[in-house]
Amino acid sequence: MHKSNRTTIDAIRNIAFTGHSGAGKTSLIERLLFDTQSIEALGEVSRGTTVCDFDSQSTLLQHSVESSLCHLKHNHVHLNMLDTPGYPDFIGRSISVFPAVESVAVVIDASTGIEIMTERMLEAAKQREKCRIIIINKIDALDFDVSELVETIQQRFGRECLPLNLPVPGHGAVVDCYFDPQKTNTEFCSVSHAHDALVDQVVELDDALMDLYIEQGQALVPAQLHDAFETALRCHHLIPICFVSARTGVGTSELLRILTTLMPTPSEGNPPLFLNENAPITLSRQPEDSIVAHVFKVSVDPFKGKLAVLRVHQGTIVPDSQLYVGDSRKAIKITHLYRVQGNALKEVKSVQPGDICAIAKVDELHFDSVLHASHDYDALHLKSLHFPSPMYGLSIRPQRLGDEQKLSETLKKLITEDPSLRLEHRINVNETVLHGVGEFHLRIALEKMARVFNLHVETQPPSIDYRETIGRSAMGHYRHKKQTGGAGQFGEVSLSVEPLNRGAGFEFLNKVVGGAIPGSFIPAVEKGIKQMLQEGVIAGFPMQDIRVTLLDGKHHAVDSKEIAFVAAGRKAFLDAATKAAALILEPIVIVSITAPTDCTGDITGDIASHRGIVTNVTPTHRQQAHISAKIPLAELFNYPSRIKSMTGGEGSFTITFSHYDPAPKPVQQSLSEDYRVVEFTT
Repeated sequence: MHKSNRTTIDAIRNIAFTGHSGAGKTSLIERLLFDTQSIEALGEVSRGTTVCDFDSQSTLLQHSVESSLCHLKHNHVHLNMLDTPGYPDFIGRSISVFPAVESVAVVIDASTGIEIMTERMLEAAKQREKCRIIIINKIDALDFDVSELVETIQQRFGRECLPLNLPVPGHGAVVDCYFDPQKTNTEFCSVSHAHDALVDQVVELDDALMDLYIEQGQALVPAQLHDAFETALRCHHLIPICFVSARTGVGTSELLRILTTLMPTPSEGNPPLFLNENAPITLSRQPEDSIVAHVFKVSVDPFKGKLAVLRVHQGTIVPDSQLYVGDSRKAIKITHLYRVQGNALKEVKSVQPGDICAIAKVDELHFDSVLHASHDYDALHLKSLHFPSPMYGLSIRPQRLGDEQKLSETLKKLITEDPSLRLEHRINVNETVLHGVGEFHLRIALEKMARVFNLHVETQPPSIDYRETIGRSAMGHYRHKKQTGGAGQFGEVSLSVEPLNRGAGFEFLNKVVGGAIPGSFIPAVEKGIKQMLQEGVIAGFPMQDIRVTLLDGKHHAVDSKEIAFVAAGRKAFLDAATKAAALILEPIVIVSITAPTDCTGDITGDIASHRGIVTNVTPTHRQQAHISAKIPLAELFNYPSRIKSMTGGEGSFTITFSHYDPAPKPVQQSLSEDYRVVEFTT
């Protein structure tokens, strides 16, 4: 039985197809499905008939905006393929599938060569310890220069990038350079030279093979090289390159052989980065052991409900399995298991370690959930993925009154599906802000809101979270006296205000002596002051960095009440703050930019022209530079578009809060005037 189980896991391959938009990932997967008779007809991206681009937005745009799963059988190997988006804005959706695979295939358009997502995906896969392969697609292009592209790849990503096959002149076929090299002309180098380069690279990691290869002069066959080949892939010592044309089918049979023979099985790949109680743990990957599975994709359909796609890492899941989600004490019952083929689901009776399946209509499941059958794994989780920081935000509200609850529910569904979206509720300014990687990322999210969930929203740039403070010390006084026929209201307060250092917050001191204000009313005075701190005094923004000292007051034995001292505290503070040169503070942020070095001058000049100060410029690697600067948040309103324009789309940035500084006088005047207009009209 043990042998049978090993055969099961070793007959599985899990591969994510990544790369820049337009490289032909979806078309290539479609061709592989067709060539293995997994589908009856060859679909086309332009017609919206492919297996992977089944959602309405992908078919409309003719580019993938969601990751999708499909599978095929070839030579008794079950190959799970994950098609991922290629737009840089959707890099989070591409990275999110990495925990499910051992290998990442980076697809390159032969005509356009290396693009933004080429480098980002190769680097992300390396950081996640995935084996990598480069697939050069569209080799039927007339302007494709094999030699130039391979040399460019090796210059950018290292000499460990080596061809497993090469196109013949005219690109009507590819010739194998590894399994059974023949004396055939290619446009790059001789087949024997390419074969020797591969063997030399592989045997470097195996002393026994190296001795056999060098000292004894023996030729090595692929079977002898298999283990060393897998080691080279796992250690990033080898990145194979292969050539195909998804349109004509050239090279796809060779690619299938490579994917099913050379790329690692779930037992050969680097183990998943699981932590238990924050300590690394290696699972057995045995079908008879306790179940452990990980959810790497969740989709929510208004009619079909929630669908969770998961990778089984240990144990065997069958219908009626009782599993825990994370540290939940209540188990969920798995009623149905599905194998996924694009948008089609086929029910299966069991799922073994290393395989991928889907579970429908289980509300407890979310992205990154760990399912397990033993409380020993309650604290088990995968090492966190590093998603790009959301750089673009929009304030949103429903177009129709009464849709607030629907908006909240729809946003939760979008966040569930896409872990690189972030939601922020700004209580101070009563705003809901949706953050995304870029403008296009958010546009797709809003379109899905309207198209799939029938919710239409209004958007505007997010408000800047300004603050107010005071510039000097001052005294304030107010007597609250109200007579309404019965019992009256009376409370009198004298206080002082003084500014504190930035970030100090608020301090309240009580220096009333002799019972001028009874102790039971002191909290009421503080409550009134805090109300004014939240409301602001000159522009309606919360106030901070202020010390208020309660000095004196008066009370009445009958008419003094809590409400009277709340009102007196409010007005006394307002009196003092208006005398204390109240001013508006604006948030200053630290922006960290990564961009090509030849764009540094444009970026630093742009920062300086927007009231920013560059604090550091550091060259990194591969003609990249890291730029740090402090800049008012208000000056970064359209920064995603600016950085994209200045860097040709190759720049990225993150923002972190630094501190508050006084806003320029024109800004303060404008905000104060706007506030007075609003106050007057309301």
